[in-house]
Amino acid sequence: MMAGTATVQRPAGTKAAPVDQDVLIVGAGISGIGMAAHLQMNCPDRSFGLVERRANLGGTWDLFRYPGIRSDSDMHTLGFVFEPWKHEKSIADGPAILEYLNRIVDERRIRERIRFNRKVVGADWSSADARWTVTMEDEVGQTSTTTARWLYLGSGYYDYDEPYDAHFPGREDFEGQIVHPQFWPENFDYSGKKVVVIGSGATAVTIVPSMTEKGDGKGAAHVTMLQRTPTWYFIRPAKDGLANFLRKLLPEQLAYKITRFKNVRLQDLAFRRAREKPEKVRDFLTRKLKAALGDRYDEKAFTPPYNPWEQRLCLVPDADFFEAMKAGQASVVTDHIECFDKTGIQLKSGEHLDADIVITATGLKLAVAGKIPVRVDGDLVDWSQHFYYKGCMFSNVPNFAVVFGYLNASWTLRADIVAEYVCRVLNHMRDTRSEVATPVLADSTSLTEENIFDFSSGYIQRSLHIMPKNADRLPWRLNQNYVQDRVDMRTGAIDDGILTFSDAGPAHAGAAPAELAAAE
Repeated sequence: MMAGTATVQRPAGTKAAPVDQDVLIVGAGISGIGMAAHLQMNCPDRSFGLVERRANLGGTWDLFRYPGIRSDSDMHTLGFVFEPWKHEKSIADGPAILEYLNRIVDERRIRERIRFNRKVVGADWSSADARWTVTMEDEVGQTSTTTARWLYLGSGYYDYDEPYDAHFPGREDFEGQIVHPQFWPENFDYSGKKVVVIGSGATAVTIVPSMTEKGDGKGAAHVTMLQRTPTWYFIRPAKDGLANFLRKLLPEQLAYKITRFKNVRLQDLAFRRAREKPEKVRDFLTRKLKAALGDRYDEKAFTPPYNPWEQRLCLVPDADFFEAMKAGQASVVTDHIECFDKTGIQLKSGEHLDADIVITATGLKLAVAGKIPVRVDGDLVDWSQHFYYKGCMFSNVPNFAVVFGYLNASWTLRADIVAEYVCRVLNHMRDTRSEVATPVLADSTSLTEENIFDFSSGYIQRSLHIMPKNADRLPWRLNQNYVQDRVDMRTGAIDDGILTFSDAGPAHAGAAPAELAAAE
């Protein structure tokens, strides 16, 4: 069992069974660490624990080890609202982000609450006891359980075990190495090698210039990015000049707050502009690309068949990707793969790309709720039959919240406001002496369903069938408007007539049996 600190004293006569901790946080990455810090600040009377399947904290930033791994959002919004980002670079590399997270965990004494090497393999809610029983497995397969009043998943949005596999024909004939960025080999030597990176997203655009760097003689001979479809790129400095200037003049927290406000507003403005006047944004981004590439600009390679922000913009700090192209160290080929062969990749155009190494930066495979089987009173939850509530809870699932970040802004912006909101709910439960909070949806046909993600990205479209439902209006949707969400989550009524508060006992009458059906 995993003990937490003493739980909140329960009102006399309640049926709720005792628990090991009030809140169990699954995952010690950005989302989980953020929730732990918010609980300390906003719910000091609640006990909590964290479980992390890996040996280290950091989530994505510990898992991915490919060259040059960095944020694709500025750290003044990817950083937490409560902890200023102090580094000079606002587009930070993985080690700097891990340093930031480790400092927070140690300064706030959160590390002692984390149980590492604990993979959650089941979560079962009992309405009679008003508690979750969570089953964990350690690195040698031994199982254990712990109990909590509230379950908070900070387990990310993709499958840690299995990336997306594009199944290229003939790959078994290739005599070189094939590597997926999610499983980068330790001390991988690519010096002097011909490398082909398949993909055109943030990972590919990070890897290409990093593998061309010739420091210590380790750079590749040449890196070719092979793309099926071009991507829209946005060039910006790796350093935020205003942030660094303000830090010299103002207290750190104030300088951070101003920079964060500025960057949130600019992100929001850019996204709205792209949706309202896409042709103007296309022209703007194209002009910047032409200026960055000069005579290396190729219209076919840099003109996507979709508008900006129909997929996430790809950030290129200090134009490093384009600088590698101008230096002749990298190139872009736009084509379709016919097959792999012994020496490289045969393209449908007839061209052949020679390669010693192929990097398959073909994307992630999405996962819901960390692939954890979640049961409510014995019934397996099929997430595709539940509606989001407030972007973090789900229809008819009690005492449960998750974090799924924004597609058009930094992940942590959502993580912060979700953590704040859940703390508000917990405090309301304390004040009203309630033990169960359930977003009740008695009739799901009363809602008009809408595509949960208005984005055409392949990794999203491939996973729509497993994703929770999204309605066309609040609160039953995963919104993509941080400015609106922040106001609603911080100031909107907790007891809104939908989020229903009760004590331990039978399952709530409003729960729709169809929504709690097993996923067959």
